[in-house]
Amino acid sequence: MGEEHASLGAVSADRLRRIGAPFTARDYGVRNGQGAIYDAATLDAMPRARGGRDLQCLTEALYFEARGESIRGQYAVAEVILNRVDNANYPNSVCAVVNQGTGQRYACQFTYTCDGRPERVTETTVHRRLGQIARIMLDGGPRNLTQGATHYHTTAVNPRWARVYPRTARIGTHIFYRQAY
Repeated sequence: MGEEHASLGAVSADRLRRIGAPFTARDYGVRNGQGAIYDAATLDAMPRARGGRDLQCLTEALYFEARGESIRGQYAVAEVILNRVDNANYPNSVCAVVNQGTGQRYACQFTYTCDGRPERVTETTVHRRLGQIARIMLDGGPRNLTQGATHYHTTAVNPRWARVYPRTARIGTHIFYRQAY
């Protein structure tokens, strides 16, 4: 036991912490709304994001809802989901928000959960990157792209509710809105 203890003494406390703990965005300077990372190479170089069910649900939602968007567009979709979690009109967990209405064809909040098509991850690099974005946002990344949006849609559709809520932003092919009540 003495030899093992002595060998660990040569390892810095920071290195031991990183070995024993999962990656968090805080390890990269992301704290309380500071430090979003918009560079794909930097996101790709980070260790694999780890976390529980909310990380999995947010990553999945970003993949199926925004994988073709710019990194800013992907962050914006994450903002909407987290803004809903914080809004009393919606469930209070990421998974519950993402899956709200699932099982009722086209009555869900996020189309991929009820469009009848199987969800398959085919772009593993993009999926991994979206996991980084999800981790950053769950760890307190900034929510300054959509001005508090709780809704979005692509430019290919024009839902009725879009006439009711104030428009807050357009990023890529998504238009963002904030629930007015």
